[in-house]
Amino acid sequence: MRHHLISVTSVIAAILLGSLAKPFSPRWHDMRIKHSWNAVPENWESLGNPLSGTTIDLYVALKAHRENALINTLHQVSDPNHPRHCCCSKCRYGKYLSDEQVAELVSPPPRTLEFVNSWLEYHGVPSSSVSMTHGGTTLTLSGVSIMQANALLGASYQLYRHVETNETVVRTVGYALPAALHRLVQTVVPTTCFSTPHTQWQSPRKRSGGATAGLKEPVSGEPVTVLSSRDDDWTTPSFLRSLYKTTEYRPAAADRNALGIFGMQDEYPSPDDLAKFMSVYRSDGTDATFIVVQVNAGKYDPTNPAGESNLDTQYAVAMTYPTQVFFYSVGQGRSGTDDWLASWFRYLRTASNIPRTISISYVVDERFIPVDYATYMCTQFSILSILGVSVLISTGDDGVGKGDCVTNDGSVRFISNFPATCPYVTAVGGTTGHEPEIAAGLSGGGFSNVFKRPDYQEQAVTEFLQHLGHQYQGKYNATSRGIPDISAQALNLPVFIKGQKVIAYGTSASAPIVAGVISLLNDYLISRGKATLGFLNPWLYGTGMSGLTDITSGSNPGCNTDGFSAIEGWDPVTGLGTPDFQRLLAILPGRGGAG
Repeated sequence: MRHHLISVTSVIAAILLGSLAKPFSPRWHDMRIKHSWNAVPENWESLGNPLSGTTIDLYVALKAHRENALINTLHQVSDPNHPRHCCCSKCRYGKYLSDEQVAELVSPPPRTLEFVNSWLEYHGVPSSSVSMTHGGTTLTLSGVSIMQANALLGASYQLYRHVETNETVVRTVGYALPAALHRLVQTVVPTTCFSTPHTQWQSPRKRSGGATAGLKEPVSGEPVTVLSSRDDDWTTPSFLRSLYKTTEYRPAAADRNALGIFGMQDEYPSPDDLAKFMSVYRSDGTDATFIVVQVNAGKYDPTNPAGESNLDTQYAVAMTYPTQVFFYSVGQGRSGTDDWLASWFRYLRTASNIPRTISISYVVDERFIPVDYATYMCTQFSILSILGVSVLISTGDDGVGKGDCVTNDGSVRFISNFPATCPYVTAVGGTTGHEPEIAAGLSGGGFSNVFKRPDYQEQAVTEFLQHLGHQYQGKYNATSRGIPDISAQALNLPVFIKGQKVIAYGTSASAPIVAGVISLLNDYLISRGKATLGFLNPWLYGTGMSGLTDITSGSNPGCNTDGFSAIEGWDPVTGLGTPDFQRLLAILPGRGGAG
């Protein structure tokens, strides 16, 4: 592992000396560090300066004038019991906002734009390259040269390569803003966020036969117990549809409902593989298709599919056929340097039709992302939620953490993954077997070190912590957001890749499976002219809990520990449990009223 120490102070000083040829403005030269790393983050190495002519798109995230207005409104439109005796015009549940209403909620303080624009003008950024995006939360600066970005941000952008994946990015180990802008700007992207989301799709070792032969828990190396009476011991769509009680439901709003899948890193699904998968596992859907949406120079080559994208698409389609499925192939722009998530949110905020359910199977270790960046992206997820979108995100495949999890001070700290830790998405863990279903040992779960515990989780998580007692004290944040919220099968899933069947495992599968169940619930609501479910968690942690099957055995080892245990009620292994479509359908808040 190579670390390259860089003095952020010296970088800023060099930038300032280079800009003295301009008329001096104390306001814009009083630079204060916004964020920096002490060294190049783990597994990244510098390749030096980018090629001459390299440009980047900068996203300048502005703080909202009314910081709590967005989240307060989100809870009102997402909680069937808000207010407690909700009736008539007082009930806001399901009354999702328009783009214009969102823009009003997230608008910056008065004169912020004028102030920020004067800073940009001072550095020669043309107004023609500046636009307001992301629902009014962000200024996007298109095609900024590296030299200009360095001057704006007191930065030293370089080309970096990930030593394991060979991915290259243009980033800086530190950046600064004028002191006058710190109270107005939340973060600038891309700057110091090196970690890009990575896939949770994995293909297990070749099995020699038997229920558990050849399958090893990826953290501890212990055999995974797989309970099943199926002859081939595979978690097929027919088994999933039977287990989660969706077999008898026939979508009635397939032309109006849609499920979206987030893709990145030049990974795409194959229509030929989908056709083969459906012919084997869902013969009534052999004509199934998906729609590819290429975002920000995202690519699509159906002859070169990837395991992750095929897994997500095949299971999403099999669970929801004939519902429309959109696959978002998100790129990094013309320069190949843009931030994946920021690019995708920028597209969605201008899209004419956003799917009511979205599945994401990529994660980032919270330790490697700046807090301001995570907070900004979480705000973007909350905007999706307030528009009426249900977002399901996998929690990862390393239990409570990969490796020994030793921090710089020598202590052990459990690891959680973003964006699953964002309080405004529904985090999905993993299970296995049936009669009973148990926790999959790989199921990512634990507590955020970035986001505080949301109100909707307070009772459920507190009860778990009381049961846990002093075990693992100091290894996790007892006051923060807990994950997962819900779970689904994560082991022994057949997938077709380039015509060949492989058996995969991971919460990568769990997310699109749960998303499929939620999409069918949304189908029911749409077909009856009702509002879709939107942000799920306030409902799931309330009356929706009775529509879930509690998982009470298994654990998620990691960090050289046994991890947490699944118990009655919520736990940081399987969350509240797995979905039962028929029970959830019976208690849908939109069926006959607010409750």
